Amino acid sequence: MEYLFRYNWAVRDEWFEWCRHIPHEELVKKRVGGAGSILFTLFHIIDVEYSWIRAVQNKPDIAPSFDRYGTLEKVKSLSDELRPELHEFLKGWTGESDDESVKASWSEDIHTAGEILRHVIAHEIHHVGQLSIWAREIGKEPVSANFIGRGLM
Repeated sequence: MEYLFRYNWAVRDEWFEWCRHIPHEELVKKRVGGAGSILFTLFHIIDVEYSWIRAVQNKPDIAPSFDRYGTLEKVKSLSDELRPELHEFLKGWTGESDDESVKASWSEDIHTAGEILRHVIAHEIHHVGQLSIWAREIGKEPVSANFIGRGLM
């Protein structure tokens, strides 16, 4: 499980670097599909990841407001700030908790911890696909989605 999170984080960091070469106006421009803009999509990925993993740990949700993170630098800082806590949790994940029930504060539904972690992985991959489409729409090469060759294992 940790390898797939590390993959998502590596790809996310490459998207942050990619964004450094894009004007702010393009990053916040309202787009069709996805979460609405490139910058908000990156913020949304971070927020969802953090919220769900805190739910798995039975910790309260800390939902950051995009209004406080409206620049690339601030969204990247948020990602960097939250990652160590998430990484510590994932390093200790053995899969024995896969079937533990989790109820997030924002939902009435009960999920399993394993289902949630896999959802978080798939959620980011889904949104990275949207970023790739938007990159091509503005005439830029998207970040590679390859797992192979990243030296993660």
